[in-house]
Amino acid sequence: MIRLYSLFVLIDLALLVIALISCLSAEESEIRALPRIAWVFIILLFSPIGAIAWFVAGRPARPVRLSNGTTWRPGSGFPERERSAAPLAPDDDPEFLKSLGEDKGLLQRWEADLRRREEELRKQDPGQ
Repeated sequence: MIRLYSLFVLIDLALLVIALISCLSAEESEIRALPRIAWVFIILLFSPIGAIAWFVAGRPARPVRLSNGTTWRPGSGFPERERSAAPLAPDDDPEFLKSLGEDKGLLQRWEADLRRREEELRKQDPGQ
């Protein structure tokens, strides 16, 4: 039983040391969720949970290799050169504004047809 406990202590100590080295060697701007000093305290005070939390939630995210061969770093967003050139809002789109003029004629025809039908219904049913 003592051997098992000593094995757990050694694993915990190794995880603690590895997490501390990883935390202290990471760039401050790449550390996620909390500042570096908070991660150091969490790793030291809540062993081994703090070290596991560092590897899950605090360690800098690794670049992802996409299927087209490029790499994407999480958190880098979309650079301006990769964004589409489409207008952001419909009222900035000239094609949309042109279509509104075409729809206006259609709307007027529908209103005229509706008025004609209402007049026909009034003529058929004078009691109401």
